[in-house]
Amino acid sequence: MNEAIASLDTRLAVLALDAAELRQQAIAANIANAGTPGYRPLAVSFEDQLGNGLQAGRDTGAADLAGIAPRLVPALPAGIAGLAGAVPVQLDREAAALAQNAVHYQALVKALSHHYALLSTAVGDGRK
Repeated sequence: MNEAIASLDTRLAVLALDAAELRQQAIAANIANAGTPGYRPLAVSFEDQLGNGLQAGRDTGAADLAGIAPRLVPALPAGIAGLAGAVPVQLDREAAALAQNAVHYQALVKALSHHYALLSTAVGDGRK
């Protein structure tokens, strides 16, 4: 995407779509490996990175998204971070997370679609 016309909101939405796609893969892997001995569930690290990047942008006056990218990380429930063994997959939570992620993804796609439709209209009307 051309950085000259990509707004901060658009770049954030694209990053959020990437995170939602990776989250779907992580949840699918968790569900597929629910009964696998020693399996450690996966999660996506994105929202904390984004919050830190946006906070740094507030401090400096310009948001820098260069180092922000969704990443797969081990999902460790609070209080079990130091446990060396595997954490069992909770299928009900994974199914709920999958549904929530699907709704989130659809909302992001709809918002980006609307944004690009507005840009298309602006470009088309500019040619008249």
